[in-house]
Amino acid sequence: MAKRKYTDIEKIKAIYESVKKNGYKKTSEIFDEHISLLERIVMRYQNNIVDNKMKVIIIAAGMGSRLKEMTKYLPKPLVEIEENKSLIEREIETLHKVGLNDIAIVRGYQKDKFTIKNVEYYDNDVYTENNILESLFFAEDAMEDGFICTYADSIFSQEIFQKILDAPYDMCIGVEPDWRKRYAKRDEHPTDEAELVKLEDGKITSISKFCNPDTYDGEFIGVAKFTKKGAEILRRNYHRARESKTCRFEDHQRFHDAVSIRKAYLTDMFQELIDRGYPIHAVKVNHGWVEIDTQQDFDYAKKLIENGEL
Repeated sequence: MAKRKYTDIEKIKAIYESVKKNGYKKTSEIFDEHISLLERIVMRYQNNIVDNKMKVIIIAAGMGSRLKEMTKYLPKPLVEIEENKSLIEREIETLHKVGLNDIAIVRGYQKDKFTIKNVEYYDNDVYTENNILESLFFAEDAMEDGFICTYADSIFSQEIFQKILDAPYDMCIGVEPDWRKRYAKRDEHPTDEAELVKLEDGKITSISKFCNPDTYDGEFIGVAKFTKKGAEILRRNYHRARESKTCRFEDHQRFHDAVSIRKAYLTDMFQELIDRGYPIHAVKVNHGWVEIDTQQDFDYAKKLIENGEL
């Protein structure tokens, strides 16, 4: 008889109660093993449900100007990638599949076009004056109990979000080791724009766009996770760098690869944490994602979806 896979907690509980009520007439070691197994399944499933209450912050404030006419009157995350489904709607649908339902969106460019229901909105009304890091911190109120952050202009598989969610680290990011394959025919987005990482024992030691790609081990895919502890470390160090009058990262001074902290990317903040001795782990993925920055990227992603490859 084929094995049945139970994914609904109520069904598992029903089996558990049925075995207790209708199982063996006399207690036996086999019966005890069955009960013990079902108890562990229920506990593991319930623990996963608690984990999946983690907040998700989707960064969607930018203009996406390299898509030209497609984003002239529409934010890039709202561009339709499937029939009646935008990039960000597809991403939210995928997040729901792994139980991530508490979602916040940081919007900026043409913010009134975002009408997605059952999400929380944070507005970055100065999106032309800052960059991804500061945009993320407009949603700081959503960070306290831990969160996953992700870019709104990329497509990710369900497996990627599940791997990030399951990773047992306070701070981790998704990394694609086989990143060069994607750039083979991606001439509108050269490799020197890739956010590359260097690894040692599974931890990030360096992350940068300005590096020798031959000495780096993978590409940051745009998804990161911070537990409650990790979020506290991130927030504390961001404000130290952003607000301290004695900090070397004052306004108009460089912040790692960025011209200033206001213009910093997430990767600049990751490097700051690494330099201060905080471990950021890599969660390696094998494709299953596409960054959409140009028309060429858009066409590539659409073809993968149509062929059922993503």
